Amino acid sequence: MQKTTTEILVQRLAYLGLLPYVLLAALVWMVPADLHPFIAIALVGYAAVNAAFLGGIHWGIGLRMAAPTPRWHVGWGGLVMLVAWVAVVMPAYAGLPLLGLLLTVCCVVDHKTWPGAELSAWLPMRLHTTVVAVLSCLLGAAGT
Repeated sequence: MQKTTTEILVQRLAYLGLLPYVLLAALVWMVPADLHPFIAIALVGYAAVNAAFLGGIHWGIGLRMAAPTPRWHVGWGGLVMLVAWVAVVMPAYAGLPLLGLLLTVCCVVDHKTWPGAELSAWLPMRLHTTVVAVLSCLLGAAGT
């Protein structure tokens, strides 16, 4: 089946969104020690915003579906945002692994819930982006 222009754009943007993860995780290892906090907080912030975005997808799913599922999606989306916020206020060496765990759990939840929202076609891309994001968080944490 041929992808639409929108589907191609979404896929390109999703993979392009991995560049900050990879770049920042590499920079943690390459910059002088006095710059580590700036690079680490940039990685923490990017991962937290990304996690909150993933939670927001569930709000979108919940808002367009019939009861009783919407409550679960909206609740899950809010929980993701709160955990991401906690990770932001933690030191990077602790916040980055928490964000890696959160992104992993988000991916597992998405694999269980997206089919019901007719989003199964996006799951392979979702897995690929999660693997790169989580590895970047863990490598960044190891370099702090």
